Amino acid sequence: MPRHSESRELPYTDRQMYDLVADVSSYPQFLPWTAAARIQSREDRGDHEVMLAELVISFKVFRERFASRVILWPDQTRIETEYLDGPFRHLQSEWNFEALEGGRCRVDFWVDFEFRNAILGRVIGVVFNEAMQRVVAAFERRARVLYGPGGTASASSRSA
Repeated sequence: MPRHSESRELPYTDRQMYDLVADVSSYPQFLPWTAAARIQSREDRGDHEVMLAELVISFKVFRERFASRVILWPDQTRIETEYLDGPFRHLQSEWNFEALEGGRCRVDFWVDFEFRNAILGRVIGVVFNEAMQRVVAAFERRARVLYGPGGTASASSRSA
């Protein structure tokens, strides 16, 4: 099963990055290979929220729909994803956002999955690490668009 993890320090707050990643319905606007996103339901459970989401992924000649349960932990600035239905045999991921000094944050991300379709698995396997790096980079680019190139540091200097 392919597994990928990354950790990065970014010039954005943990809350900004958490909100960006939690906004699943916006993924088609910036996330590579994401053709569509639909939130099927949201349920507030007090300390966390459970969202059922459906994404359509297009890669080369493949176009696949999959559903997942996204668990949002706003007080912990953590997001967990559990696979429900689609082309995978297994899929789990997690985002953790840790506040750092100066309005920065550390973003830790991991994903672990395996496709049911062996051909698709082989195609993805060849470019898997590069693809995951492009996905994480897409979130960074989206943060620059939403929050500015220097994040909170540049926002506070602009308002001064």
